[in-house]
Amino acid sequence: MNHFGLRTTALAGLLLAAAASHAAISGGTALPVHLKYAGRASPAAPALRSSAALVLDATHSSVLYSRHSDVAVPIASITKLMTALVIMDAGQPLDEQLEITAEDRGPRRGSRLAPGTTLSRGELLHVALMSSENRAAHALGRNYPGGLPACVEAMNAKARELGMTNARFVEPTGLSVENVASPEDLSKLVMAAAKVPQIREYSTDTRFEVRVGRRMMRYGNTDSLVSRPDWKIEVQKTGYISRAGRCLVMQTVIEERTVVIVLLNSFGKHTRVADARRIRKWMEATLLTQPTPAPPAIT
Repeated sequence: MNHFGLRTTALAGLLLAAAASHAAISGGTALPVHLKYAGRASPAAPALRSSAALVLDATHSSVLYSRHSDVAVPIASITKLMTALVIMDAGQPLDEQLEITAEDRGPRRGSRLAPGTTLSRGELLHVALMSSENRAAHALGRNYPGGLPACVEAMNAKARELGMTNARFVEPTGLSVENVASPEDLSKLVMAAAKVPQIREYSTDTRFEVRVGRRMMRYGNTDSLVSRPDWKIEVQKTGYISRAGRCLVMQTVIEERTVVIVLLNSFGKHTRVADARRIRKWMEATLLTQPTPAPPAIT
C-alpha cells in the first residue's frame, strides 16, 4: 500500500458512521469501519510536517490523504478519548465525587490536582479531555467498575468493537509508549467519540473552572484551534510524549463537509496546528473547487 498522496474510495459503512457522529447519540453497538483505498494520487498534496497522517472526508466517504496510515505508533494523550468512551459506556454517575489519591500521582504524571482533591466524575472527565489532565484520567480509570485492570480491558474491547485492528492500550492516560494505534484506528475512535455529547462538549470547551478547596482553578484547552471562530470543531484531542511527538486528532466541518483529521508525531510545538491549517487551506483551494468524483464503474 502506498502511504503517500491523495487517496479516494467508496468506504463501506463509513457514511453511516459519519452520519451517526452528527447525531451525537451515545449507546448501542458500534460497527467496525473498514477503510479501503482506491490508490489514486493527487499532484497537489498538502505539505505536512507530521510523520503519520490521515484526512478523511466522511461526508463523501473518501480518504483524501494518508501517510503511514496503517502503522501503529505511540499515541500519547489521544488515549484519553478511549478512556472517555469506556467511562461513558459504563454509565457511572457524572456527579459522583471522586478523590485524587497518591495512587494517581505516579511517575511523569504531572498535574495540578494534589492528592486529597475531590472533584466530580464529570469534572475529572472535562479536564482530562480539554486540558489532558493526567491524574484526572488515572482517577477515572481507577474508579471504573472493577478498577484499573477492568478499565484497560474495556478499552481494548472497545477498540476491537470499533475495528481498531492495530490498537493496544495498557493504561488510561497515554503516558505509556505501549498505548499504540494507527491513524486509521484513530479515525474510527474520533468518529465514535463524536457520537457522545459529553465528549464533544468537554473536548472542545475553551475554558473551565473547578473549585479545589477554597479557590477556583482555571483550565484551558490544549488545542488552540477550538477558540478560533473560523473553525467548527466537533471533537478533538491533543497528545504529547517524547516517543509520540506532538499529536492531534479532530472531527471538524470544512465547507459543509465532515472531515476527520489525524496528525501523529509532529515535530515542534506548533507543527500539528500548522498542519491542520495546511489541510484546511489545501481542501479549500483544491478539492472543494472540484466536483465529487463518481465511484468506479463495476464491470
